[in-house]
Amino acid sequence: MKKLTALLRIIVTSLAKAVLWRYKPTIIGVTGSVGKTSTKMAILAVVANSNQQVRVSGGNLNNELGISMTILGDWSEEEIRLVSHDTPAGTSRGEKLSFWLKVIIKGLSLLFAIRRVQYPDVLILEYGADRPGDIRRLMKIAHPIIAVLTAVGDVPVHVEFYDSPEALAKEKSHLIEKLPAAGYAIVNADDGAIMKTISRTRANVVTFGFDKTAMVRLSSFSHKVVSGMPVGESFRLEYGGGGELVNIPNTFGRAHAYAAAAAAAVGVVFNMTLEQIAQALANYHPVPGRMRLIPGIKGSRIMDDCYNASPISMRNALETMKDLPAKRKIAILGAMRELGKYSIPAHEAVGDIVAKTANIFIGIGDGGKLIAASAKEAGMKKEKIMLFDTAEAALDAIGNLVEMGDLVLIKASHSVGLDVVVKELTKV
Repeated sequence: MKKLTALLRIIVTSLAKAVLWRYKPTIIGVTGSVGKTSTKMAILAVVANSNQQVRVSGGNLNNELGISMTILGDWSEEEIRLVSHDTPAGTSRGEKLSFWLKVIIKGLSLLFAIRRVQYPDVLILEYGADRPGDIRRLMKIAHPIIAVLTAVGDVPVHVEFYDSPEALAKEKSHLIEKLPAAGYAIVNADDGAIMKTISRTRANVVTFGFDKTAMVRLSSFSHKVVSGMPVGESFRLEYGGGGELVNIPNTFGRAHAYAAAAAAAVGVVFNMTLEQIAQALANYHPVPGRMRLIPGIKGSRIMDDCYNASPISMRNALETMKDLPAKRKIAILGAMRELGKYSIPAHEAVGDIVAKTANIFIGIGDGGKLIAASAKEAGMKKEKIMLFDTAEAALDAIGNLVEMGDLVLIKASHSVGLDVVVKELTKV
C-alpha cells in the first residue's frame, strides 16, 4: 500500500502542476511560524470582495499533497483525513482508494475539458516548512506571484529541525526570494527576523505592522467592550496618507489585527481602497482553535486557542487574556512542541508571564509542569496551580472549578489534545 500511495501522490502532484499551467490563476502564498491560518482567512475575506473567485487551502493542507489537492478542488475535512496521517480508525483501504480516484478524476476533468471550465481566479495556498528544503519543494508545484510572511519570532515552532531560528527564517524567506520582479513580497515589519530577509527578493516589498515604518500600518488597537462583555476588536489601518477604522466582531488579540493588516496589503496589491478593505474585513471570522472567544459553561467565557502553540503565540494569547475583563482568569496550557534545545527556556518564559496574567493555572503534561514550576518561582501561589498528565484527566476538575464570569484560556500544541477541554467547557 505504501508504494501505491507514493505513486498516487506523484500522479496528484503532476496533475496539479498541469492544471496550474492550463488555468494560470493568481497564486498567493502564505508562510510563517504563527498566524498562517488566520492570515489566509483574512486574505480570503478581502480578495473575495474584489469580485474575484477565490479558493483557499483548508485546514493544515500545507505540504506537497495538501497544496496539490487544493489546486485540484475543494474537499471536505472528512475527505482530507482519508489521505492524511490522522486517518480515522477503521477506514478501509477501499475508502482510501476511492477518494484517491475521485481526486485524480477531478484533476483529469480539469485538464482535458474540451471547454475551459470554471476555475478560481485566485488560489490562497499555505506553504509549510517543517524541515529544511520544504519551501523549495512546494514552489516546484505552485509558484506564487504574491507571498506573505506572517511572523517567525525569537523561538519559532519547528526550530528543532533547523540549526538555528535564523536558519528557519531563511527557509521561510525562500518564498519571497524566488518571486518575479513584478511580484509582491508582503512582510511583517514588526518581526526582525523577517525584515532581515527582504534583501533576498527582487519583488515589490509591502510591509505591514504596528511599526512606524510599516507601509500598511496598524494603530489605535483596542478591544471593544459592551456592558462588561468583550464583543470584538478595532484598530486603524493606514496606507498612503489615508486611514480607515476597522471593526471586526468576535475577534480578540493582536494576532487577528496582524492577519487583517497582511490581508489589507494584499488588497492594496489588488487596487482596493482602504474603505473597501475595511468593509471586507468585517466578514472575517476566526476559525476553531485560533483565538476565538466563545460562551462556556456556568456563564464563563472560553478563549479557544487550542490548535497550536509557539512562544510568540503563547505570549500574545496571555497578553490578550490580561487585556480582557473577567472575574477570574484561568490559563489551561500544555507543551509547545518541536522547539528542540530552546524548549525548556521557552516554557519557563511562558511561566513567568502566567504568574503576571492568570489567577489560576492548570498545566497539562510535561510542558504544563515546566510552565508551572516557572510560574511558582515568579510568585504564583502553589494553591493556584493544578497539574494533570493528560487533558482527559483534567476534565472533571476543570468543570468543577469554572464559575460564572471566569475567562478561560486554552492553548497548547495540537498533539496535547486540549480540544477535548474546549468541548467540555462549551457544552452550554
